Amino acid sequence: MTQQSSVAPRRRWLWLIFAFTALATVIGWLSTTEDTINISHTEAAPPLPVVSFETVTPQPASISINAFAEVRPRWSAELKAAVSGRITEVTDAALAGSHVEAGNVLIRQENSPYIAEVAQAEQALADARRQLLRAESKTTAARRQYKSRGTQPANELALHLPELRVAKKTVAAAEARLNAARLTLQNATTLAPFSGFITERMVSPGQTVNTGDAMIRLVDDSQLELTVELSRNEWALLQQPVAGRQAQLFAEDNRPLGHADIRQGGGFLDQKSRQYRIFLEISNATESPVLSGDFVRVALPGITIPDALNIPASALTQAGKLWYLDRNSQLQHLMPDVISRMQSRLIIRNPDSQISSWRIATTPLAAFLPGMRVSGREE
Repeated sequence: MTQQSSVAPRRRWLWLIFAFTALATVIGWLSTTEDTINISHTEAAPPLPVVSFETVTPQPASISINAFAEVRPRWSAELKAAVSGRITEVTDAALAGSHVEAGNVLIRQENSPYIAEVAQAEQALADARRQLLRAESKTTAARRQYKSRGTQPANELALHLPELRVAKKTVAAAEARLNAARLTLQNATTLAPFSGFITERMVSPGQTVNTGDAMIRLVDDSQLELTVELSRNEWALLQQPVAGRQAQLFAEDNRPLGHADIRQGGGFLDQKSRQYRIFLEISNATESPVLSGDFVRVALPGITIPDALNIPASALTQAGKLWYLDRNSQLQHLMPDVISRMQSRLIIRNPDSQISSWRIATTPLAAFLPGMRVSGREE
């Protein structure tokens, strides 16, 4: 047991000595190994980054204020039943999608009861007029009688004047009832109040409707309207007065759609948005490519900025900065005063009237730093 216990520590010491010897050998070999990486030395400076720019000179610019609006018909009505009764006819003009002219017959209702009411009202008027003739005859006879006697009537009753007044009022009331009965009879036939398109029909022949039931929805096609909202800053850039001027209309793909007349604008702020409202109209809607329901871009006439820069919209960063190249081809930036946006261009005020020409970086990068020297390439 004593010999085995003494052999184990010797083996451990032998392994430790062997490990240290191997480690020393590896360290010595690494210290004597030469670095084989070739490093080349040059005195040439690295090339400058290339920045595309556009040369812009200050000049007067007539701006336009752009806003978006939905085109709506001037007149849009839901025609409801003015009288109760069964529907006897729905004309072809009342079908959805049909174009109608003002006065076209759309729906007819059963009118026999209303014809009877007209007849009764005419009879009542005839009776009232007969009573009026009697009262006038009595009054005339009484006046002649007193005149032949050479005396004055004691009062109005002697001349039957109260009866005459009542008879006249009875005739007036009978005439009013007859007019009302005739109007009710006319209301049994629904006519188009203005020209336009039928967008929806809610009734069918044989259906019984009550007064106030919706039957037809009609929208105007001859007069279209738009309403544009502008902020205070945008309002200040408009040509004044705005009423009577024309605004250009564009589709969503910037296709021209003609113009609209500014009917009125300003005078009050919208209670919800706190913005100015401008009202426009398209009078010759039947000849215009604009349709009711279109969403269009409205270009309103603005003032002329005497000292402005017309720059590409891509030159403005998401943070609203504008980068340019100074005389030493070093990058500088500023926060421009954007006045108007026109598709791919921006109108800004000239930041420095002492500079006669600007080299605007068209595609600013996030790596741009103020004072960075670059190589400019004009587009």
